[in-house]
Amino acid sequence: MASWLSLPTTPESWATVNRSSSWANEAVAVFAKDWLLELRTRVALGAVVLFAVTSVVASGFALAPPSGVPAEVKAALLWVVIFFAAVAGLSRVFVVEEETRTADALRLAVSPAGVFAGKLAFNTVLMWTLCAITVPLYLLLLEAPLRNVSLLVVVVALGSTALACATTAVGAIVAKATMRGALFGVLAFPVALPPLLVAIHATKAAWLSDSAWRVAAGDLQVLAGFMLVIVPASVLVFEHIWSE
Repeated sequence: MASWLSLPTTPESWATVNRSSSWANEAVAVFAKDWLLELRTRVALGAVVLFAVTSVVASGFALAPPSGVPAEVKAALLWVVIFFAAVAGLSRVFVVEEETRTADALRLAVSPAGVFAGKLAFNTVLMWTLCAITVPLYLLLLEAPLRNVSLLVVVVALGSTALACATTAVGAIVAKATMRGALFGVLAFPVALPPLLVAIHATKAAWLSDSAWRVAAGDLQVLAGFMLVIVPASVLVFEHIWSE
């Protein structure tokens, strides 16, 4: 904890960052800085958790047995809740620097690759935290059938990571916009739709199929392949976005 407290969180302290450090070290510093600020303010974490819990509780009262809602619909609704909760929080990943006018200091102190990797790690952990709260609560309130717990854990981990990978660069694009929340949703939806659909199909397999791993094997490969493609592409695009 002491090492976290010593990390740079102000424009003046960012100037002390070693310009010759590797992008990995820079990413760790950006990640730690963002989480330290988030633990102080709890803006993004509060937004995603409040939205997700409210949506899940409302869905639980409306769709819990004996409502007769098919498990396929419940699987889709789970990822819809996760996606829109993510929109409420992930769009703020670059907003802190814009609001505190520290973006220029961050540009001077850290390479674009280091900034993107740190922000991506922050969004990924935020998504994992969101899913750790949302998914168990959803399963409990909606009494969803669950035949393969380990597969569901893998699907949620890969799906949430893919959503973070798909939306981090979008957060940089909308950071300076006035209507950044609505714009983030519009821009992120087409990019996030493929992993969203695949995660829904894999979740249905974990809930309903007796041979769930075999049924979901292709979905897991698609999610992993999506991340292998979208992350390098986002890094290339982000360098131009960040320098504007």
